[in-house]
Amino acid sequence: MLRTITVGLDGSRESRAAAEWAAREAQLRDLPLKIVHVWEPVPEPMAQAPLLGTETQQHWTERIPREAAEGISLRHPGVEVISEQLSGHPGDALAETAKSAELLVLGSRGLSGIGGFMVGSVGLSAVAHADRPVVLVRAMEVAADEHEPDPVGIPSAATPFLPVVLGLDVEHPDETLIEFAFAAALLRETSLRVVHGWNPPPYYAYGAPANPALHEALALNDAEALAEALRPWRQKYPDVEVVEVSRYGSAAVHVVEASRESSLVVVGRRIRRSPFGAHIGHVTQAVLHHSTAPVAVVPHS
Repeated sequence: MLRTITVGLDGSRESRAAAEWAAREAQLRDLPLKIVHVWEPVPEPMAQAPLLGTETQQHWTERIPREAAEGISLRHPGVEVISEQLSGHPGDALAETAKSAELLVLGSRGLSGIGGFMVGSVGLSAVAHADRPVVLVRAMEVAADEHEPDPVGIPSAATPFLPVVLGLDVEHPDETLIEFAFAAALLRETSLRVVHGWNPPPYYAYGAPANPALHEALALNDAEALAEALRPWRQKYPDVEVVEVSRYGSAAVHVVEASRESSLVVVGRRIRRSPFGAHIGHVTQAVLHHSTAPVAVVPHS
């Protein structure tokens, strides 16, 4: 089955920004763009009201994806655009439709005055349950934000892409996650900045800050582990320039800092078959809420 770049659209400013990002990504990957609009059925008492009923809701559910598809086709004439309407809980429906997608793209509100996202329940649910990568895009995201500034200091779609940032746990370097990040950098013809945050083991915790030699030895060990994890991928993707960053402290903090000069941040979500439901992980959760660049969450075993 031909995969698509799928975007969830509800008519909001956030989802329209996501649709624009998804259209650019579809163009990069030479894939169709599928616009998905999910509506929850109106409860029976409300369905009888003329302004809230089924006919009114059907009108809007048809108009939103149709108008979005028309606009994207005009702005991105090389992209094949498909629209689909689904009913049910948005988070569940989007996670289900993501199974046939290369990527699922969702909008997320930018926090006023602060760089970062406000990730709603639908977005978190889709991220936690989707079997395919999910990208969250801020409402304020524009194409120029992903590119380097030109000689006069103005970024534009005509200048090179900013680096792709990968947050990597060297103790569990999953192949799916790493390959996604390398492929994204290759696609954008940009570099890949791999960020790893480390902390000393609990039994070293009290001694490390006061012992420079021990601290240096631990830092060297983690830097070597990062280089070893990336060695086969450097060979597989020789055209991708790789910058390795291994720093003491919170991984989430370092990834968020790196996001300020990136076109895309890539983080992982470990798939856990737990009776207590899916989990996102504290580092990925923090990056989702505070990154200033689009964030791709890649599920992996």
